[in-house]
Amino acid sequence: MGIFSKPRLRRLDRREDMPEGLWNKCLDCGAMIHNLELQQNLHVCPHCGHHFPVNSRERIEILADGGSFEETNAGLISGNPLGFQGYTEKTAILREKTGLDDAVVSGRLTIGGHRAMIAVMDFTFFAGSMGSVVGEKITRTIETAIAEKRGVIIVSASSGARMQEGMLSLMQMAKTCGALARLAEAKLPYISLMTHPTTGGVTASFATIGDINLAEPKCMIGFAGPRVVKETTHQNLPPGFQTAEFMLEHGLIDAIVTRPKLKERLAGLLGYMMPE
Repeated sequence: MGIFSKPRLRRLDRREDMPEGLWNKCLDCGAMIHNLELQQNLHVCPHCGHHFPVNSRERIEILADGGSFEETNAGLISGNPLGFQGYTEKTAILREKTGLDDAVVSGRLTIGGHRAMIAVMDFTFFAGSMGSVVGEKITRTIETAIAEKRGVIIVSASSGARMQEGMLSLMQMAKTCGALARLAEAKLPYISLMTHPTTGGVTASFATIGDINLAEPKCMIGFAGPRVVKETTHQNLPPGFQTAEFMLEHGLIDAIVTRPKLKERLAGLLGYMMPE
C-alpha cells in the first residue's frame, strides 16, 4: 500500500532574517508588492490597478490638502439600546483595536483650496455598519456644512445597517437623507464616493443620492448580496453584477475615478459646484 501514499512535502523554513509584513499580494494579478511601493502608489497595485482597501485616516490623508483636516464630533460612541448580548464588549474591543470611536470619521478640510466637510466610513470598525453614531455624525457633518456654507463629501464603505441597534439603525437612513435635502435647499453640493464594498442600508440611503455619484474601480455596490438576490429572484445574474462598472453602465453612478486622480477630480467638482 505504500506505493499509493502521497510523498511528504518538504518543509521550507522561513529565513530568520526575513522580516514579516513587508509585502502584500495583489488579489487580482497575484503580484507581490513591497509595502513602501504600495503606500507610494496610494495602495493601488502598480501592475494591474487593483485598489486595495484603505482605512478612514489613510483616505483623508490622500484627499485633504496638507494640514487642512480638522476632525469634528469625535468621542461619540454607541450605546446598547436593545441590550444586545456582547455588543458593548465588542464595540469596546473595536475602539481599542482600530483607534476609532465608531465606523465613520468626520471633519473640515480643503481639497485643492476648496472648503468642504467630509465623512469617511471605515470598514475596519464593525464592517462599516451604520448605527446611531454613524448616522448622527454624518447628519452633524451635513448641518455644519450648511452653517458654514461648505460642500459635503461622503465616502462609503459599509456592510449596511447595524442589526445590533435594530430600528434605531434603520432610522439613520431617513435622518441622513433629510439632512441632505436641507443641504440641497441651501444650494450646496453633495458628492458621494462609493468604495468597496458599499451595500445594504447605506446604498439605499445617502450613498446613492449625491449630486454627483463617484466610485472606485471594481468596487461592489448593491443592496443585498449577489447570492441573496439570486435566491430571491431565481434569476441568473448578468456578468459583473453589482460592480462599479455595471452601475456606471446602468446609470446609478456618474463616473469611476481611480484613486490617484480622485483628489484632482473632487477639487474640480467643488470648484464648479460651490456657489460664489
